[in-house]
Amino acid sequence: MQSIFETLIASFLENNVGVANGFLSTELVEKLTQNLLQLEMNDQLKSAGTSNSKLASYDTTVRGDSIYWLDKSHNDIYENKFLELVEDFIRYLNSSCFTGITDCEFHYALYKKGSYYIKHLDQFRNNSGRQYSMISYLDNNWKAEDGGELLIHQVNNNQTISPTQGKTVFFKSNEMYHEVLKTNISRMSITGWLKC
Repeated sequence: MQSIFETLIASFLENNVGVANGFLSTELVEKLTQNLLQLEMNDQLKSAGTSNSKLASYDTTVRGDSIYWLDKSHNDIYENKFLELVEDFIRYLNSSCFTGITDCEFHYALYKKGSYYIKHLDQFRNNSGRQYSMISYLDNNWKAEDGGELLIHQVNNNQTISPTQGKTVFFKSNEMYHEVLKTNISRMSITGWLKC
């Protein structure tokens, strides 16, 4: 995994957005996808809001995904494997870049056909804990006509990232305005933040 961690960090240092294919193995993607689809079937996904839990606002014209927070206490072997992989990345990031990350939080995100998330920052105005955003994609056989790309806004260099299976994206939560473009099929990911 060290080479994939290096790819993620090197691409981040080059253009402020880290991208690495293969961060998640095919097997892990398949198991996490099965989990997410089962959660949807069991009606356990909740509409995602904007702002933190005390000030949350729910407006599908702003954000249309449904989420389920990952937690090791759920004792799901595959979710825990994902969280352990993130913890390995945090240790590597801290040792190589001295970032001081101490915690993380992640949730499944399901964008159904026609949904999107308008341009935004990931860091709350009243809480600067979120330092880096990470998104790992679960979509199998994504095609350009499926939509749902991540659009990251940068001066003279907007970047559109396809949500292909196993790919992970990494950027500063308080710097990179971004949006999820309208999806034409269901779009699945695990999204979260590295925190201080």
